[in-house]
Amino acid sequence: MEPVITAAGLTKRYHGTTAVDGISLEVRRGEIFGIVGPNGAGKTTTVEMMQGLRPSDGGTVTVLGLDPRRDGAELRQRVGTQLQSAVLPERMKVWEALDLYATFYRAPQDPEDLLRDWDLVEKRNAAFETLSGGQRQRLFIALALIGSPELVFLDELTTGLDPQARRATWELIRAVRATGVTVVLITHFMDEAETLCDRVAVIDEGRVIALDTPAALVHDDDDRQRVRFTAPPSFDMRMLDGVDGATATDRHGDTVVVTGTGPLLARVATALAAHDITPADLTVERTNLEDAFLALTGRTVRS
Repeated sequence: MEPVITAAGLTKRYHGTTAVDGISLEVRRGEIFGIVGPNGAGKTTTVEMMQGLRPSDGGTVTVLGLDPRRDGAELRQRVGTQLQSAVLPERMKVWEALDLYATFYRAPQDPEDLLRDWDLVEKRNAAFETLSGGQRQRLFIALALIGSPELVFLDELTTGLDPQARRATWELIRAVRATGVTVVLITHFMDEAETLCDRVAVIDEGRVIALDTPAALVHDDDDRQRVRFTAPPSFDMRMLDGVDGATATDRHGDTVVVTGTGPLLARVATALAAHDITPADLTVERTNLEDAFLALTGRTVRS
C-alpha cells in the first residue's frame, strides 16, 4: 500500500528541550495507524507538524504528497482532524456546527447524511453543552469527516469517557476506516491501540522506540505471563520462593501477582497447595501491548 504520510528525521525543540527527536515513520493508505505513548512523549507535537499546525526544526514530512507548511490550504481540504482540545460554543446546536463546518470545504458531505450515519438525528437541535461525552465524540468525528477527507487524525478521542462510551467510540473508529478513510489514532491507552490498530508506533521521549503490528510487538514479549490471586491475611510471600520460571513476585494489598515464563499457573498452584492454600480466583493473564511497552521502556505508561 502506498504511504499517505512519510516522516523522516522529524524534530521539534522548545526552549532548548527536544520534544520530538528525529521521528521517522510511514502511514499506509487504508490502515488505522496508532501513535501511542505516555503524555509528554511527543505524540501531539508530531501530529501537529504533520498537519502543518506547527513548524518543524528539522527533518521532512509529506502528507498525501504535499508539504504541510507550504501546501496547508490544499491539505486542509483533504484531511480531517479531531484535536484533543476540540470544543464548540456551548449553545451551538448540532446541526449548526455541521452546517458551519461544511462551508469550510469545496466538496463537503451532506450534513444530514452525517447526522444519520453517526446517530445524531435525534440530537440535531440539541445544544453542544447538553450532549453526553459519547455524543460529543460522535459529533467531533462527523465534523472531522464533513470535508470528505482521505485521511483523518483522531487525537486522544476516548480520554475522559467511561468504559462503555470508550468501546462504542472504538466501533465508530472502525466505521470511519470502513468508509475508505485512513485513520491516524493518537492515544496513550495501550488496550485501545491493540484493539483497533493495524500498526503501532510506540513513541517515548520524542523518539519512535518500536513500530510494528500490535501482535508482533506483543510477540516479542509473549513468553511472559502473570498469575494473579487474592492472598489470605496470613499469606507469607516466601511461600512462593523457588517457583520455577518466576521472575518477579509483587503484592498490592491482598492481591499477589507472579510474573514469569513456562507453565506458571500450574507451578504457582503447586506451591500454594504445598501450604494448603487454594485461591478461588487464581488466574493467568496473557502478555499485552502495555507489557510490551514496559519491556521496551522499563516503566509503565504515564496517563
